Amino acid sequence: MKLLVFLPNWIGDAVMASPALRALRTRFADAEIVACAKPHVADVLTGLDLVDRLIFRTNSPEHAEGAGWKLVRRLRRERFDVAVLLPNSFRSGLLAAAAGAKQRVGFARDGRRWLLTDSLAPAPRGVPTPALTEYLRLVELLGCSADSRQMELATTEEDEWQLARFWSKQDPSLPERGVVTFNPGGAFGAAKHWPAASFAELARQVATSDGRTVLVLCGPAERNMAREIVRLAAHPHVLSLADMPPSIGLTKAAVRQSELLVTTDSGPRHFAAPFGVPVVTIFGPTHIAWSETDYEAATHVQLKVDCGPCQQRVCPLGHHQCMRDLSARQVYAAALPWLRRKQQSAA
Repeated sequence: MKLLVFLPNWIGDAVMASPALRALRTRFADAEIVACAKPHVADVLTGLDLVDRLIFRTNSPEHAEGAGWKLVRRLRRERFDVAVLLPNSFRSGLLAAAAGAKQRVGFARDGRRWLLTDSLAPAPRGVPTPALTEYLRLVELLGCSADSRQMELATTEEDEWQLARFWSKQDPSLPERGVVTFNPGGAFGAAKHWPAASFAELARQVATSDGRTVLVLCGPAERNMAREIVRLAAHPHVLSLADMPPSIGLTKAAVRQSELLVTTDSGPRHFAAPFGVPVVTIFGPTHIAWSETDYEAATHVQLKVDCGPCQQRVCPLGHHQCMRDLSARQVYAAALPWLRRKQQSAA
């Protein structure tokens, strides 16, 4: 038996899909499970045994059969028995049907009901429903158990080596002080960004008052932001990964080894829970319930404003009050109990 799973297109959603993937793996232990995903999303699952193989969906010249009819022909050659569609897009439904999968399971939305053999009514539009919950509901159609909401991630030896290489170039005392990671990015749009000056003020407070080392994470698009935070913090114990080759694996390794993650509502915020790392998430325009995972070591910070949460990529009113008016002092207050708890545990 061969299963094709279309993975979500966002990093955070891919992490939230891991409980559903584990349920599929448990239910179909003898089947071959193949994931169709964008390369950067596939990197999230590296090191896990949730899928057997990957088929990349991309226009990149590195993957000759990653798009268009070449991808369709590649999928048809596989002769899949079942296709599970985690994304809600019409495109994924069309691909599954064109691939010839005998059973196609997905949510009946965006006009694709006729492309599916087994469909599930999605949560009503506008009603915040966690993606993790929806993915588990979907695989229940295939007889999978939805009992566990435990998200999974893993790091590879290469990931850990890259992080060790970074620390080897720093003062040896820095990682020994305890590391707090900051994730300032947000691929969703500028509205999710907390100002660099606010991150810098928070970093300086953590480094000065709590004696921690602050490590600013970044993807390819956030390197300048990470450098700006370090420059504005102007503290020897605040540094970034901006000069390292960016990778999902390096980010996972850094979060796994940290005491606390402070992050915007973006994909890497979900790296904390699988590794048991406390996380403080700064919410601006997005509704908390859309990505709630019920992780007990999570604290959410969101400023109440009359215009939010608006769910917009860019502030439609131009003032970005939900993020600009949220002070470093407020976020530090949310982080402090986790920092103190670590100190008490060490004592």
